[in-house]
Amino acid sequence: MSGTRLWTLVRLDLTQRVRSVAWYVMLGVFAAILVVVTALSLLSFSYAGGAGAGAGVYSVVVFVVLLLAVLVSPTLSGNAINGDRDAANLAPVQVTLATTAEIVLAKFLAAWLTGLSFAVIAVPFMLVAAVSGGVDPLVVLVSLVVLIVEIAIIAAIGVGLSGIVARPLFSVAVTYLVVAALVIGTPIAFTLGGAAIRTDVTQSYRSYIYDDATGMTSNPPECGPWESATYEVPRFDTVWWILSANPFVILADATPARFDTSGYPEDLFGNFSYLVRSAQIPPQDTVTWDDCARMPQPTPTPEEIYNQTTPSWFVGLAVQLVLAGALLWWGGARTRTPSRTLPPGTRIA
Repeated sequence: MSGTRLWTLVRLDLTQRVRSVAWYVMLGVFAAILVVVTALSLLSFSYAGGAGAGAGVYSVVVFVVLLLAVLVSPTLSGNAINGDRDAANLAPVQVTLATTAEIVLAKFLAAWLTGLSFAVIAVPFMLVAAVSGGVDPLVVLVSLVVLIVEIAIIAAIGVGLSGIVARPLFSVAVTYLVVAALVIGTPIAFTLGGAAIRTDVTQSYRSYIYDDATGMTSNPPECGPWESATYEVPRFDTVWWILSANPFVILADATPARFDTSGYPEDLFGNFSYLVRSAQIPPQDTVTWDDCARMPQPTPTPEEIYNQTTPSWFVGLAVQLVLAGALLWWGGARTRTPSRTLPPGTRIA
């Protein structure tokens, strides 16, 4: 593999992508969206003050960048190979010294760099939130690394499918379906799977005896007898791992969570991670509720739940990397020349 040929192919692909006016209009719209999102985030998190406000704004901006990358990247990468084949731009490159691996890798790098342009546009907004709010540098570093990796994975999925599927429109649609399965399908599967698996919980409870006429307790108040009831609850602890492949869960769970003095998350990273990790805790077989108890039973804070549960981001990231790598390899195999068979109607020159 030649680095010179690879960089030449990348520059050629980037030139074709960014020379249109529509590309700059898209970047302008993205910047305008970030301005609105940052302003609204500052107003929403202004009650926190200090680091809490800055951390909240920063997490919102990073999530919005990932959201827009998820929405735009399939369009930029989903027709990288078959689009050039239809435009008769792929065959002239294939007859040069460039190998199939170099062509596919160059398409991937170009799609990745194109997606990273959105992150570059968002850098000023993220820096303002991070510096003004005193966000932990480790949070900034980890979130940016995960964001860059997620954009690369989406680009790899699109480029791989563009080599596998013959029609550009269909490959873009399939790319959106795969990304939607990761972003939207995982929460749906988690919800339906947890609701389908249920277990019985027995609740024992008692309360004060109230007078039917006055609606008040006696003096001193008397406690009634213990009663019990049995009901079913979903077992989300058996299917929580499904969420590990979600890009937003990976971003939130990999980023170090920050909690306030009361043990509650300061930003969206911590909130997302807490919600996912709390699903790991199985329901209790028996629950006791005593209105007559002088001291209520303490409940664990989000920080305590976060610390006693297991991170899952590396499992989901590994699944995504295997998926993206397999699709890239398959797409390269379908692009390799000479080819024994081609789909009907495929343009070869």
